[in-house]
Amino acid sequence: MNTITGIEKVYYKNKLVLLLSGGADSTVLLHMAVDQGYDDIHTISFDYGQRHRRELECIEKQFNEIYSKHDVFLHNTVIDVKFLSKVSPTSSLTNTDIDNPDISKMAGDAQPVSYVPFRNQMFNTIACAYAESNGIDTVWYGAAEVDSLAGYHDGSKEHVDAFNQLIALNREHRITLEAPLLTMSKAAIVKEGVRLGVNFADTWTCYSNREDGLADATTPSSSMRIQGFLQSGYVDPIKYVQQDKIDELYRQHGCREI
Repeated sequence: MNTITGIEKVYYKNKLVLLLSGGADSTVLLHMAVDQGYDDIHTISFDYGQRHRRELECIEKQFNEIYSKHDVFLHNTVIDVKFLSKVSPTSSLTNTDIDNPDISKMAGDAQPVSYVPFRNQMFNTIACAYAESNGIDTVWYGAAEVDSLAGYHDGSKEHVDAFNQLIALNREHRITLEAPLLTMSKAAIVKEGVRLGVNFADTWTCYSNREDGLADATTPSSSMRIQGFLQSGYVDPIKYVQQDKIDELYRQHGCREI
């Protein structure tokens, strides 16, 4: 064992830093990392005062699920970056006075109002700083194909490529930012999650924060999630305000329970 800044740390063979939100995509990404042989995984989560911070509550359940099946070292660091609500008050995720976007009214928008300016760039920078400080050379984050299509520039291939050019200026430590889901559709991500045994009931995607605990299919994040399940042929285990209509869509698509 070695001690880094007072924390006892076991060195395993394959180390990785992974940004974990508690949502479906990053949870599938975590399971993919385990499946690909990473056995020393440091996840970083961010509390930025997000409206849907319920996602953070899912992480412990996800860890327990992996521990029950795999012999790996997992360590989660939750970083308080609530200052984002002050520097980026233009997002519906950081400002509750702004309504979440309705998916039916987003056509033609260059960026949805849920976009938090440079959020991923900041989060990836922090993850790379953590990686360098802990002798880790690879960082994963959960940008998916649909993120770029929806107007999130920091979830695009161009962002990943440009970011890697920037961190390559580091004269001593070579770190690579990777987004393994970047070319995968939501349906492909759901199928991969099912293959890996992800319990999607322990993930949260919806941007709403309803008191009744239901997700809202009109938010873009929930709409894209539902489409992924429909196209993959599976039923999403979480419940929505519009559950009756969604159940009918499941029947029409011949979806089955996971």
